[in-house]
Amino acid sequence: MTQPPARDSNNVHHTAVEGYTANAESYVRGRPDYPPELAGWLADTLGVAPGVSVVDLGAGTGKFTPRLVQTGARVIAVEPVDSMRAKLASALPGVQALAGTAQSIPLADASVDVVVCAQSFHWFANREALDEIHRVLKPGGKLGLVWNMRDARVPWIAKLDAIVNRYEGDTPRYYSGAWRSAFPHAGFGAIAETHFSVGHTGSPEDVIVHRVRSTSFIAALPESTREEIDHAVRALIDDEPDLRGKREVTVPYETAAFVAIRQ
Repeated sequence: MTQPPARDSNNVHHTAVEGYTANAESYVRGRPDYPPELAGWLADTLGVAPGVSVVDLGAGTGKFTPRLVQTGARVIAVEPVDSMRAKLASALPGVQALAGTAQSIPLADASVDVVVCAQSFHWFANREALDEIHRVLKPGGKLGLVWNMRDARVPWIAKLDAIVNRYEGDTPRYYSGAWRSAFPHAGFGAIAETHFSVGHTGSPEDVIVHRVRSTSFIAALPESTREEIDHAVRALIDDEPDLRGKREVTVPYETAAFVAIRQ
């Protein structure tokens, strides 16, 4: 049985390391949960259930991990950023949390049934990562990809995205669609796609301001620039009738879920 390769921290995009290390707390507060319908998708499409072993790859602070734990499966979280992995381990002590990257997963060949990348695949959407995911999956195993994205059809969200997007630089993002270039891959069948809707409800400070702060390339900016962005976001909140003076608001999201089967 081939032993897993050594971890190479250089495989992690600099923005992920700098941004998520600097602002793991905003990630916890600002990121939305996932729609209840995703439980059925995990069970019926990915086959995540008791007796199944599943890897949460790029698990971050564990925002998605409880969804996997609730299935009764054996859950292994793999996360390269130390500060985020520490939050996950603290919140979910029953989950095995390992340091590793998508290109260097610290598990043996054909050792897991499912790999899920929730809000993470765009960071490592390349052949090397898919080769490594293929290595640790059992034949017939499944790769699941999940993203939450703000619904920019809502006018004020489009304005919010305009504030954020001007700072993205070379940061990989789901929105660009560039992650799709990793497919087709000889080790996986065609990807199948499903969509759900979900709302993130809370104070504007949490679900809007901290959500923006949790964006990797925003969190990696100099403090003075982050303060300017905070000011612009709060000005948007004050200008929008649907947000102004509200103690609680709901940010609408669309959830995209994909599956590919290991050949």
